[in-house]
Amino acid sequence: MKTILHVSCSPRGQAAESYRLSQAIIGFLLKKEPEAIVVERVIGNGMIAHVDEAYAISQASSADVSTEGSMVQSEELIRELEAADFVVIGTPMHNLMVPSALKAWIDHVVRARRTFTIGPAGKVGTLRDRPVYIAIASGGRFSGERARQPDFLTPYLKAILAMIGLHDLTFFSVQGTVAGPDATDETRRVTFRALEEHFSSLFAPS
Repeated sequence: MKTILHVSCSPRGQAAESYRLSQAIIGFLLKKEPEAIVVERVIGNGMIAHVDEAYAISQASSADVSTEGSMVQSEELIRELEAADFVVIGTPMHNLMVPSALKAWIDHVVRARRTFTIGPAGKVGTLRDRPVYIAIASGGRFSGERARQPDFLTPYLKAILAMIGLHDLTFFSVQGTVAGPDATDETRRVTFRALEEHFSSLFAPS
């Protein structure tokens, strides 16, 4: 039985545009894997604390020295990620970058000697690769001909997730939501059409 890990990062919860988009992605995955279990990891409400002193000390030593505090949370999140066959991350773009809640989750799951090793070749991921779908909502436009702001979110996620072994990333976005409901409806239609095309080709009979 397959498992879909849904990491929901918006402080707006289920009212968020990124949540709506991530749910659409999960819907397509469930059409392919109707028996799949969806594991909900809601982090936009501040439920994940930032890493603590013991965690930070452990990362600078030759072994994980703490079995309390942040290390417990880290291990739980990493095992959740390891067990997933698909990962869906629904996130807003905050100040051109990932929100602090998603950064906290990343700090927990990107852990030396656990999800990556360090050797002569640099940092090498130890996690099994699997499809990761990232649903982004942004008040401004950061891609395409009408882009008016830089994008530090998608290159950062590509780099940091690759560092732990996750390379199969697919991004979908609803952009320009501050332009009003008509503009949002337009970008929703374009994005959901892209979703349909992606999954219809992905799951087409061979």
